[in-house]
Amino acid sequence: MRGTLGRHIADGRLPAKVVAVCDPVAARRERSRELYPEAARYADHHQLLAAGPDAVILTTPDDTHEELAVAFLEAGVAVFVDKPLAITTAGCDRVLDAARRTGTRLYVGHNMRHMPVIRTMRDLVVEGVIGEVKAVWCRHFVGHGGDFYFKDWHADRRRTTGLLLQKGAHDIDVIHWLAGGYTVRTQAMGGLTVYGDLTARGGQGERTLTEWFAPETNWPPASLTGLNDVVDVEDLSMMTMRLDNGVFATYQQCHYTPDYWRNYTVIGTHGRLENFGDTEGAVVKVWNSRRSGYRTDADLVVEVPSDDGGHGGADPRLVAEFVDFVRAGGPTLTSPVAARQAVAAGCAATASLRADGVPVDVPAPPRELVDHFAGADDAETRES
Repeated sequence: MRGTLGRHIADGRLPAKVVAVCDPVAARRERSRELYPEAARYADHHQLLAAGPDAVILTTPDDTHEELAVAFLEAGVAVFVDKPLAITTAGCDRVLDAARRTGTRLYVGHNMRHMPVIRTMRDLVVEGVIGEVKAVWCRHFVGHGGDFYFKDWHADRRRTTGLLLQKGAHDIDVIHWLAGGYTVRTQAMGGLTVYGDLTARGGQGERTLTEWFAPETNWPPASLTGLNDVVDVEDLSMMTMRLDNGVFATYQQCHYTPDYWRNYTVIGTHGRLENFGDTEGAVVKVWNSRRSGYRTDADLVVEVPSDDGGHGGADPRLVAEFVDFVRAGGPTLTSPVAARQAVAAGCAATASLRADGVPVDVPAPPRELVDHFAGADDAETRES
């Protein structure tokens, strides 16, 4: 589905043009004519490289991000990598180092930094309405988890490490951003609690999500059919985090809830804020005036703006920022170093989960990589 990001370039509103589409599956290449009729079509990324593009948007399966990103960066092609940057911490460092060595521009597609609900919460935190942040909690209700993540390659840990990383990379990055720090130690527990018992396997072959997604026929979750032949990632996971600035955080993810949204709670020294809904119609409520028992009448209620274009308008803003970055450089709201830190925390948490909750330290990024990207990205640089 993320392969349609290029439509925000194809609509002619940005100073860029989609000149080529690359996909190993012939049927998908043909379908791409609907969005990109004038683009050339290639079956292999080596063919695309030979065509000499200025920039590339990688929306391929997670286990291919590292090799493809390095190949394009070393060829001097600016790279947009959809999240997660890679499926291992070492893989992230290799991609970052390729960008450092070659001086080629690297951008990571953490579109949630552009989501209005996240921007609203971030702005309130920066304004100090709840004082100094001390804790961030996130509950992620993945209502279509079975269809989205257990019928294709996402269900195979060899290709994702696990959904605590694959799906959670977004939320870990947001937690870090709201908290103003990075995870240094984590502990997690979880398991394959529903989908592992389902025997109606076989996968979906070369079909894409838009072809198999039928939520009205897939309830309750235990009725799902056509799961991937390999299903060895957890469908329920919970992680705790200690950040380098003393903030503590939690992240909880469930892939068989009846609803699909994220709920963040941020607690500071002078109050707390929480989102109710995360797309159209969402609000952020703040309690910061006094002590009380339970009350729904928050001291501040901020309506979250929304726009067209996917994820509350975040996707077109993400692509526009990438195009501007390729053309002119400068700071961006997303950050390659922050993307690496989200993967590092997710990998460490997955290791903890599979070791029955043993605490795991998160390796720090090499200093030369941090120095290379300092000031060239990361909203903390731009907004503080």
